[in-house]
Amino acid sequence: MTNNEILRRIQHALNLKNAQLIKAFEQADMTVTHDQMNNWLKEENEKSFSKMKDKELAVFLNGFINLKRGKKEGEQPKPELQLTNNMIFMKLRIALNMKVDDVLDALEVVGITLSKYEIGAYFRKTDNKNYKVCSDELLCDFLNAVQFSQRPDSVEFAG
Repeated sequence: MTNNEILRRIQHALNLKNAQLIKAFEQADMTVTHDQMNNWLKEENEKSFSKMKDKELAVFLNGFINLKRGKKEGEQPKPELQLTNNMIFMKLRIALNMKVDDVLDALEVVGITLSKYEIGAYFRKTDNKNYKVCSDELLCDFLNAVQFSQRPDSVEFAG
């Protein structure tokens, strides 16, 4: 999945307006214009589409954590220059204040059954022997699960 697709899925899953997305960037000390946001949210084949870099998505996710959980005092986390699905999964989990059991319950609603041990492997450091790479499919399933839990009136899944 591209960063643009991930941003669109987050927006759809949480029913966020463009202004709310821009506010998340502001929470991480980055200014984003409405035009820039619109260009990131466009499909690749649309005129004025702009490819979102890993660092920009990392800034958004850090800002989203600040927006949802409150900005911590002191120096803010530096945005990663390269993101993995595992990092995105972890940052979304933190922003949404979800414990492992919450993630497991949400995934179960969309037909994914994992154990605490299995889900924990996605949140480990990359050098841990039990680390497991998060696939695009699992990240999509998680965003669908979030959409269903945050917007129970939503009948279709983004995937």
